[in-house]
Amino acid sequence: MTTSPIASRLPPKLRRAFEGLGVGAAQFGNMGKVTPEQDCLAAVDTAWELGLRFYDTAPHYGLGLSEQRLGKALKGRSPDDYVISTKVGRLLEPNPAPQGSDEANGFHVADDLTRRRDYTADGVRQSLEASLARLDMASVDILWIHDPEEPTDRFEEALTGAVPELERLREQGRIAAWGVGSKDAGMLKRFVDQARPDLIMLAGRYTLLEQEQTGLMTACLERQVGVVAVGAFNSGLLARDEPPADAWYEYGQAPEAVLERARELAAVARAHGVSLPAAALAFPWRHPAVVNVMAGMRSPEQVKRNHALASCDIPEAFWNELQARGLLKENT
Repeated sequence: MTTSPIASRLPPKLRRAFEGLGVGAAQFGNMGKVTPEQDCLAAVDTAWELGLRFYDTAPHYGLGLSEQRLGKALKGRSPDDYVISTKVGRLLEPNPAPQGSDEANGFHVADDLTRRRDYTADGVRQSLEASLARLDMASVDILWIHDPEEPTDRFEEALTGAVPELERLREQGRIAAWGVGSKDAGMLKRFVDQARPDLIMLAGRYTLLEQEQTGLMTACLERQVGVVAVGAFNSGLLARDEPPADAWYEYGQAPEAVLERARELAAVARAHGVSLPAAALAFPWRHPAVVNVMAGMRSPEQVKRNHALASCDIPEAFWNELQARGLLKENT
């Protein structure tokens, strides 16, 4: 891990929490499969023991279940000792036509609630208050504008509605920072170019497997916008030393060309005695705009494994060979 020069601009509490691996709590909302609540609570206990202090959730994750579980897991711990972030842009409302399950959206929970996209100032206020109630907390540290590109472009609504409200919340001291979270690098760059976010959360687009070419990372460095890199394993494709034939990418079966690229990365890693998942977690830290790397964790075992992987030293010769083979283009 390295320390980004941008980190010095952040409040001390954020800076300290960002030094360790971030804990993503999407799985606390039964993403992909049912996760027992006790596993979620134990995962946070383990993360805490290992010194991890940055936790992220969202209303979207399990229709509020992730927020509820994360709030319960952090109960009794001083808010001064951790950083928590959640997201705005999807309001949860009673579902007028429930089908029984939210699995179509990737979460194994009852669909008694439904999501309504809202990136207005009023939507931010409603979303924050509802999130605080689910978390059973008085405040959060960071609010992210969540996926303003899907399924339709809501950039203008967010720019004129959510952004000024988030600025006000920060000025009032109700949040320490705000940002935008998305897997669409082009959308994130629009916010970096036209607004003044403190942070962006970039999902799966600056990884060992692929480095986006929109100029986003360079823009963040120039404008001193910190990058929280998530999705380092590209939906699991880089989570094992040898990517299997049935590996996932972008939440579905990996295309053959993508799988071949991952296997070439794995071959180089083996030649240098490097764990492919460890390299995947280490890669984003190499960019000076990156202030934190976050991984999803649903059990104590995953927390321990990810923490151990993030602690591995990766030889410079490994990175040099990737660049020589054209498998790596940094600082884009």
